[in-house]
Amino acid sequence: MFELSLMCPQDRVETFSEALEALDALSVSVEDFDAQTDAEQALFGEPGMPPPKDGWQRSRVLALFATESLAKEAASLLAAQDFFDECRLLGISLVPDQDWVRLTQSQFAPVEVTPEFWIVPTWHEPPAQARTIIRLDPGLAFGTGTHPTTRMCLRWIAQHGRADGQHAAGNPLGRVLDYGCGSGILAIGAAKYGAVDIDAVDIDSAAVESTRLNAQANAVRLHTGLPDQATGRYQTVLANILATPLKVLAPLLCAHVEPGGSLVMAGILERQADELKAAYAPYARLVVADSEDGWILMTATL
Repeated sequence: MFELSLMCPQDRVETFSEALEALDALSVSVEDFDAQTDAEQALFGEPGMPPPKDGWQRSRVLALFATESLAKEAASLLAAQDFFDECRLLGISLVPDQDWVRLTQSQFAPVEVTPEFWIVPTWHEPPAQARTIIRLDPGLAFGTGTHPTTRMCLRWIAQHGRADGQHAAGNPLGRVLDYGCGSGILAIGAAKYGAVDIDAVDIDSAAVESTRLNAQANAVRLHTGLPDQATGRYQTVLANILATPLKVLAPLLCAHVEPGGSLVMAGILERQADELKAAYAPYARLVVADSEDGWILMTATL
């Protein structure tokens, strides 16, 4: 493949992207032209918040083409357009062949939850000290264990479940609801620590399918489906989403927790703790149970 590189102002990025796609570009990506310089602009805000700006003042637009002739033709056609003013061609280069699967896999190593509890991609051998293992590969749904919110939820499960994984009626986790299950990692973790009856639900059908497949890969039994599958009350309700939907869901989630049961929530920034406490005050008393890298885990006993 050949990569065509262009520089253009922010207000021209969408026009260039559409034009490149019409000229048979295999893909188009956009970067900060001034990255790693004093003029670099950070655009990414906090989760749930809009980015501070729509784009960079100067953008590098990169387009991949199947042949060099297609890349050169695209460059010539774009240079002749009125919207090319204030833009410039940075070059056309051959993209070296790589084993993209192996390169992607190399970015995902086993993740430690506790010294004995690990999340391990299928292409890795488990660490020698691992006693409880979740096999999980990156996929379409959120939740591979690399994010602090996922790790905190799994740590809570490990602390409150049975390390021997016995599915006994007296298991502290009891019946479990994973609301907004993503990849199903929390539901699978609950199963590994002995939960007796687990519902994993999500509004995204791709997440539901991902959870089903991941449960099969880990030889655990879950009930997966859309949110209306969650029925009755649960000893443990897990919700790793974001603060705004968690506030909206306060009455629903609390209604699913049986008396004496546990509500466990993540996806919350430290600065959002008081907002969540206020939203849940009519139903439960939330406390901060864990924190990592600016994120917190909040729990309540109903």
